[in-house]
Amino acid sequence: MLRKILVLGAGKSTSYLIDYFLDKSESENLSITIGDLNPENISKSIHQHSNCNVIHLDIFKDDDRKKAVKAAHIVVSMLPARFHIKVAEDCITYSKHLVTASYVSDEIKKLDDSAKAKELVFMNEIGLDPGIDHMSAMEVIDRIREKGGKMLLFESFTGGLVAPESDDNLWNYKFTWNPRNVVVAGQGGTAKFIQEGTYKYIPYHRLFKRTEFLDIDGYGKFEAYANRDSLWYREAYGLQNVLTLYRGTMRRVGFSKAWNMFVQLGMTDDNYTIENSQGMSYREFVNLFLPYSPTDSVELKLRHYLKIDQDDIMWGKLLELDLFNSEKAITLKNATPAQGLQEILERSWTLKTDEKDMIVMYHKFGYELDGIKKQIDANMVVIGETKTHTAMAKTVGLPVAIATLQILNKNITTPGVQIPILKEVYAPILKELNTFGINFKEYQVPYLGYNPDSVAS
Repeated sequence: MLRKILVLGAGKSTSYLIDYFLDKSESENLSITIGDLNPENISKSIHQHSNCNVIHLDIFKDDDRKKAVKAAHIVVSMLPARFHIKVAEDCITYSKHLVTASYVSDEIKKLDDSAKAKELVFMNEIGLDPGIDHMSAMEVIDRIREKGGKMLLFESFTGGLVAPESDDNLWNYKFTWNPRNVVVAGQGGTAKFIQEGTYKYIPYHRLFKRTEFLDIDGYGKFEAYANRDSLWYREAYGLQNVLTLYRGTMRRVGFSKAWNMFVQLGMTDDNYTIENSQGMSYREFVNLFLPYSPTDSVELKLRHYLKIDQDDIMWGKLLELDLFNSEKAITLKNATPAQGLQEILERSWTLKTDEKDMIVMYHKFGYELDGIKKQIDANMVVIGETKTHTAMAKTVGLPVAIATLQILNKNITTPGVQIPILKEVYAPILKELNTFGINFKEYQVPYLGYNPDSVAS
C-alpha cells in the first residue's frame, strides 16, 4: 500500500526535504503530494516525478485543505508558523500525524491531550534551530548523565551566514533565510539568561553591544548575541540546576557593532509606518532619522549622530550599502522603518546564483564527573551547494524529512505534541544526518565556566 505524505508549502527550505522524499519514494513506497499557493514556482522535474503530485492549495480554503489532509497518512507543514494551527486541527479531526520545523505555539500545545488520545505524533521544532540544536544537545547531555555527570553549564549558538568563498562584503553577511527575521531580531522582549548562577537581562537597545566570542577551527572567529529567552530550555532539557544557560545567534566579528548603528538610528523599528515611503530615495529614508540642519549634509549629520569618523570601518560599511543614493528608491507603500531597511539590504545581501551559504552551530557543555569539572565544546559547519540547495535548506529540511519517515515506519511512536528531545527521536535522526555530512566535532577542553573576558561591554 502506498504511504501518502502531504507537504504543505514549498518555499526556500524545502529543496532537500522534497528531494529526500522523492529519492525514497520507490524503496519506501511513498506517494508525495505538494500543496502550494504558487505551484508554478516548483521545478518541472518535481512536477513530472511519477510518485509526486503538485497541487494548487490555499490553506484558507477549508474544504480544499481538509480534503488534502484527509487523503494523507502524515502531514508535513512548512507553512509560516502562524498557519500551522489550522492544519493541526485537521490532523486531529482526521487522525493524521503532523511534522513541523516551527516553535510549538500555545495553540498547538492545547492539542496535546487530543493527539495522545488518538496516538498521534505531533513533532515540532525539528529543523535547524530549533531542531538540530535540540537533538545534538540532548545527545551529549544524556551521555554525560548516563556516566553520572552533573550538568553545570550549557551554551548554544547558531548562525546562518555566507560561505567563506562567497563572502565579499564588509559586513561578512548575506541573507540566507527570511530577511525580515534578521531585521527585527531581538525585538519584542528583553534577552534573559543565567551566567554563573546570576540572572542576566539585556534590553533591545543594548543587545548588539553585548557579544560573546567563539572560534571554530578552520573557519576563524565569530561573535554571538543573546537570544530572547534562554531560560525556557531549563525545563525542556532538564537543566533546572545549571549555573549557566545561554543561547545566542552567531555572526562574523564586527557585525553586531555595525548593526547597532541601525538600532540606534531607529531604522529597525517595526511599530509605525512611513506614509510617503513609496518612491522615497534611500538618502531621504536615512535623513528621516537624523536631526534637521540647514547646512550639514546627510552624511555629515549621520557621522556626527553616530560619532564615527570618515575613515572608520563602520562608515565604510554604510557606504557599501548605497544608503546615501538619491536615485534608488523604496518601492513599498506605508513601509515601517524595518521594512524600508529590509528592502535596501536585500539589494546588497541577496545570494547570487553561484554563491553559497554556511550554517554554523556551537555548543558548550560544562559538567562535573567524579568531583572533577570538565567541558565539551562541539561545533558543526555545513556549506551550501547552490542558491536553491542551501545549507539552510539542508539543515532545516532533512531533519523534517527523516523524522517524517521515522514516524511512518513506526520507529518514533511516543504520541502527543512534542519536540525532538527523546533518544527515540534524536538517535536515528542524528545518525542519518551524519550520512549527509551534518555532524559535530567534539573537543574535551578545560572547564572555564563563564568567561567575562569573552563578552563585550
